[in-house]
Amino acid sequence: MAEFLIIVVALFFAGMGVYGLAAPGLLVAPFCLAADSATARAEVRAVYGGFGVATAGLLFFAAFDAYGIRSVAALTVAVALLGMAFGRIVSAVADRPPRFYPVWFYFVVEVVLAGLLLAAAAVGS
Repeated sequence: MAEFLIIVVALFFAGMGVYGLAAPGLLVAPFCLAADSATARAEVRAVYGGFGVATAGLLFFAAFDAYGIRSVAALTVAVALLGMAFGRIVSAVADRPPRFYPVWFYFVVEVVLAGLLLAAAAVGS
C-alpha cells in the first residue's frame, strides 16, 4: 500500500517535471506568469522541471524502500508540499486570489499529495 501511495505522488512530480522541462511557458501561464526570456525559461525548467524530476526519482526509490529511505523521503516531500500549501494560505490572506483555479486547485493538490505521503510514511515504518 505504501508503495502505491508514493508512486502516485512520484508520477505527479514526474509529470510536472517533464512538462516544466519541455514547455516552461505553458506550465506557468495559468499563474499569469510569462517565461518570455531565456533566463525565465531556465528558472522554470530548474524549479519545476529539474526539481520535479529529481523529486520523482527520490520518491521512486522511496516507494521500494531502496536504502531504507521510504519514511524519511515521504515525510520530507510531504513537509515541502505542506510548505507550498501554507504559502498559498498566506497569499490568500495578503492577495485574495480571485478564483479557485489555479491557486486553490493546487492548494488542494498539495494537501492531498502530502496526505498520501504521510500515510505512506506511517504505513512504511
